[in-house]
Amino acid sequence: MDIAQILSKRYPDAEWTLNGDNYSGLTWLSDSTKPTLAELEGLASEVEQEIADGVQAEADTKASAIAKLEALGLTVEEVSVAFGLEA
Repeated sequence: MDIAQILSKRYPDAEWTLNGDNYSGLTWLSDSTKPTLAELEGLASEVEQEIADGVQAEADTKASAIAKLEALGLTVEEVSVAFGLEA
């Protein structure tokens, strides 16, 4: 479980520090109530799925763009060179 990732996604306005990767290293600096370890564990699979979905969406978007370029007769390399992008 990536505590920092969960906190960043589910508590974006909170202030905290994390020393190491364990809950015991979490120092809550915000006025709001510090989430419990059980609460964070409950959010872990949800946040992991959200991140995986984002990665898949990015891959799908890239594949769609490549297909559209190819339909126009262009290659990814040609577009990259024309616009100074990394392929």
